[in-house]
Amino acid sequence: MHEVDVVGVRVEMPSNQPIVLLREVAGDRYLPIWIGAVEATAIAFAQQGVVPPRPLTHDLLRDVIASTGNALTEVRITEMRDGIFYAELAFESGVEVSARPSDSIALALRTGARIVCAEEVLAEAGLAVPEEQEDEVERFREFLDHVTPEDFEG
Repeated sequence: MHEVDVVGVRVEMPSNQPIVLLREVAGDRYLPIWIGAVEATAIAFAQQGVVPPRPLTHDLLRDVIASTGNALTEVRITEMRDGIFYAELAFESGVEVSARPSDSIALALRTGARIVCAEEVLAEAGLAVPEEQEDEVERFREFLDHVTPEDFEG
C-alpha cells in the first residue's frame, strides 16, 4: 500500500463529471477517481474547512464513529474492477468495512485518517507526471484554490 494525499476535486470537461485527484506521497503518480457531485461537494467542504449548520452525512458518520470510541485509522483503496474503484475503512479494533472510495475519502478528511492505495490500483489507473508537466499540476492546484462546492451543483 502507498500513502496518498488528496490534491482536490474538479469537474472534468466536457463530461461535466467530478473527479477527485489523489497524489502518491512518496512517488510521482496521480490517481483520478470519477465521483458523484454530492461526494465532490463533501470532499471540497472538508478541504475548505466548511462547517455546515447541521451535520451532513459524512459529518454524521464521523460523529457516530467518534462516539463509539473505535477510531477510523486508515482508508484503503484496494482494487479496481471493470473501471470501478473499491475501498475499505479500517478501524482501530481491526474491523474493516467495504465502502466507496469517494465516501471513504470524505470521511478520512473529516477524521484525519490516513489514505492508502494498493500498488495494483496505482499501476493500473495511476498517471505518472514527469517533472516537465509539473506546471500543469500547479495550474490544477491553482484552480482548486478558487473552486467552490457550489461549482459541483446541478
